[in-house]
Amino acid sequence: MTAITTALSLPFSLCRSTKSYTRKYVKGSFGVFAVYGEEGGMPDKTSSWLTLFNVEDPRSKVPQIKGRFLDANQALQVARYDLQYCDWRARQDVLTIMLLHERVVEVLNPLAREYKSIGTMKKELAELQGELSQAHNQVHISEARVSAALDKLAYMEELVNDRLLQERSTAESDCPSSSASTSTALLDTVKSKQPRRTLSVSGPVQDYSSRLKNFWYPVAFSADLKDDTMLPIDCFEQPWVIFRGNDGKPGCVQNTCAHRACPLDLGSVKEGRIQCPYHGWEYSTDGKCEKMPSTRLLNVKIKALPCFEQEGMIWIWPGNDPPAATLPSLLPPSGFQIHAEIVMELPVEHGLLLDNLLDLAHAPFTHTSTFAKGWSVPSLVKFLTPASGLQGYWDPYPIDMEFRPPCMVLSTIGISKPGKLEGQSTKQCSTHLHQLHVCLPASRHKTRLLYRMSLDFAPLLKHIPFMQYVWRHFAEQVLNEDLRLVLGQQDHMLNGANIWNLPVSYDKLGVRYRIWRDAVDSGAKHLPFSK
Repeated sequence: MTAITTALSLPFSLCRSTKSYTRKYVKGSFGVFAVYGEEGGMPDKTSSWLTLFNVEDPRSKVPQIKGRFLDANQALQVARYDLQYCDWRARQDVLTIMLLHERVVEVLNPLAREYKSIGTMKKELAELQGELSQAHNQVHISEARVSAALDKLAYMEELVNDRLLQERSTAESDCPSSSASTSTALLDTVKSKQPRRTLSVSGPVQDYSSRLKNFWYPVAFSADLKDDTMLPIDCFEQPWVIFRGNDGKPGCVQNTCAHRACPLDLGSVKEGRIQCPYHGWEYSTDGKCEKMPSTRLLNVKIKALPCFEQEGMIWIWPGNDPPAATLPSLLPPSGFQIHAEIVMELPVEHGLLLDNLLDLAHAPFTHTSTFAKGWSVPSLVKFLTPASGLQGYWDPYPIDMEFRPPCMVLSTIGISKPGKLEGQSTKQCSTHLHQLHVCLPASRHKTRLLYRMSLDFAPLLKHIPFMQYVWRHFAEQVLNEDLRLVLGQQDHMLNGANIWNLPVSYDKLGVRYRIWRDAVDSGAKHLPFSK
């Protein structure tokens, strides 16, 4: 076994050269050398040290000439003794260091001898981990096969029960050959089962249905709407502007002056009214013109939408039907604190963005530079949900997710540290990230995205200056990874490609959103997946 030791590099030679191989690790006058040689082959430096450090203490020979004026010879003699003393002192210090160094070497040498065995153990452990990962993948494949078999068995049982109920009153005296043909027919039915559900989302984006407008839509965060500011927004191809009245309540009016169609958001808010920058006409939150400088006041009113503020968000009702009496709650679960509220304008149709947000199976392939960095690719990804629901949880990811009509996605992610997964469900995780995504349909090719992030840990992060900009940077990084793909989808869709050609099992939530959306657009009286 190879022995490893170290020696101290001095500005002078400690011993004669040996055949041992040395490698320098630290530059400078004093450095550490690693010496490799056969076990027990450490060169003996004791004899060299004795000749080097066995120097007589010069203090006993210093002449006693205190209180006298020294001539040149005496001064040189005193200086010579001083130099001898400094040399002796330095040798003693170096000797102390060398002895301490030898003690360190005595401790480290046994560890060095065990280095190869530790490396071997690491290699064996890595091999075992690889085998365990392969076995884990096989288990997932087996689970998928068992699940498919159980589904087929349940369907066969359902078909048999239905057939038995139908034939109970008419076929009790059938012959065995008839029973055999019935069994064959059942098996053929199972093979064909039901046709795969197909969706068609292709071609230019159509005008939004008026029925899709009959919902409450969150359009801004309350913190962004100050008393003397306004927020211009687009919603369903129409321009609007939001501002606060004298009572502090928000209002949403058409972003077009009734006089000369000047954009009102170019003006200012004065005493709870928005003033047009062209001729100074002023409008209240209900759209009524209350001031017309330089002319007689006329009875003029621009369109205003029902507007409400709840739980830190501004909501509007863009539809023509009477607004619903209550607004849905979008607050994070109990125990969470809101850390970031971000608004972005994205050049993509809002339905495509919702398709993306409702899909988590793409994460280990798309988000390899952000939150999914280092994630392994599961052999099977499932979204488990009730038969008539728009919420559920992902397997094997510890993530709960819900689509909240008309355009909201809520998710709770179990985490241990950024970019890592912990446990098989959110309940097994000690810390969580809660996300709200609102995809407001600004136009057929633009989405106003409202993003709210909440945590149930690290409350001190809320008090760090400029932390909002850090969260925005991370959010933009994640979205940019998605956008380059979704924009490519949009281009192909506009040219006639169907972006929902072949839905698979992990597309369940996205498919249900599209079914719900089709039902809304077609004017269905009872929407699917409603509670």
